[in-house]
Amino acid sequence: MDFQYHIFSPYRVCPLGAHVDHQHGIVTGFAIDKGVDLWFNVNEGQGPWGENHVHLESRTFEGLVDFDIDAPSQVKVGHWGDYARGAKYALRKRFELKRGIEGVIQGSLPIGGLSSSAAVLVAYVMAFAKANDITLQPFEVVKIASEAEREYIGLNNGLLDQASIVLGKKDGLLFLDCDSDEYRIIKRNPNIADFEIGIFFSGLTRSLVNSDYNLRVYECKTAAWNMLAYMEQPLKTFDKTFLRDIPYDTYTKTRERMPQRFARRAEHFYTEYRRVRQGVTAWETGNMELFGKLCFDSCESSIHNYECGSLELIAIYNIMRSLPGVYGGRFSGAGFKGACIALVDPDCKESIEKELTARYLEQFPEYEKTFQVHWVKPDDGARFINEHE
Repeated sequence: MDFQYHIFSPYRVCPLGAHVDHQHGIVTGFAIDKGVDLWFNVNEGQGPWGENHVHLESRTFEGLVDFDIDAPSQVKVGHWGDYARGAKYALRKRFELKRGIEGVIQGSLPIGGLSSSAAVLVAYVMAFAKANDITLQPFEVVKIASEAEREYIGLNNGLLDQASIVLGKKDGLLFLDCDSDEYRIIKRNPNIADFEIGIFFSGLTRSLVNSDYNLRVYECKTAAWNMLAYMEQPLKTFDKTFLRDIPYDTYTKTRERMPQRFARRAEHFYTEYRRVRQGVTAWETGNMELFGKLCFDSCESSIHNYECGSLELIAIYNIMRSLPGVYGGRFSGAGFKGACIALVDPDCKESIEKELTARYLEQFPEYEKTFQVHWVKPDDGARFINEHE
């Protein structure tokens, strides 16, 4: 079938700003040149379905998705179609939806650590908006897709994933303040070392909703509550409690008094805030050596303070840290299974891939058929490709 519209929604990587967006921290991100493709036509009521119908197929997953765009979203069913229903749910809170789409969706990399779920949601939000003549500004797409993931899918994330996917630029680094929603694209310094991004898939797959991701969010909020309580400050409801609102000085006065698992979560937040600030300066001044070191330091804190990372991911991290040509890297995404990312010297790609693969599979031979290495570059954000008006 020929489709009139084609949306490319990229995956994302976050070099600095791990696990802090949900606490209204500051983050950085790249959109990359691999992602999700959605081809679709707007239903005009002339085919096998009425104009209000959504019919989707996937080249990545089995099964078909069918629902009416103007009907309330039903409870999620644990199927890839939940993401389309989630996009409909968030859009219908704001707009009247009358026309559905007929489409095919396909992902270009294995799922795990690159925010494929956010990329899919962004694509559906853009497609449903197009079908219903709704004009959305880029940050509106970010907020609607994020709301769909939180309220319908059930993942208590911040705006990092969607912002990187929608706002990313090929020649710059996204810097986002998740408290004020202010952002800027920091142009690449012409003096910074050339780099590509290595994506090292452990071979494990995971679902964030079923991992400890949400638990860590609650632990961060509990740390904030502990600090406020010890300082006899008024408490806010849990949904309005964020570490960003607690001064670092309060943390230093209370960290020995609270349970240490909560103190470690707060320690990660405050040190990651500082690393992002330092990293932005390093990027602006073209200091890839410092930028990469901060990425490594971020991963160390993720392991020891945020306490995420499977044995497989930690092994990949330790191996890549020892390899010549790797400027820096860390877990990608939540860091429970998924993937590691690394910023590398392009001249060293082959030797890095060979050495890392050999050493990883020596430790985990059971992943010989599922471990993968991919090389990507920064790219522009989600967009229509060869659109025919």
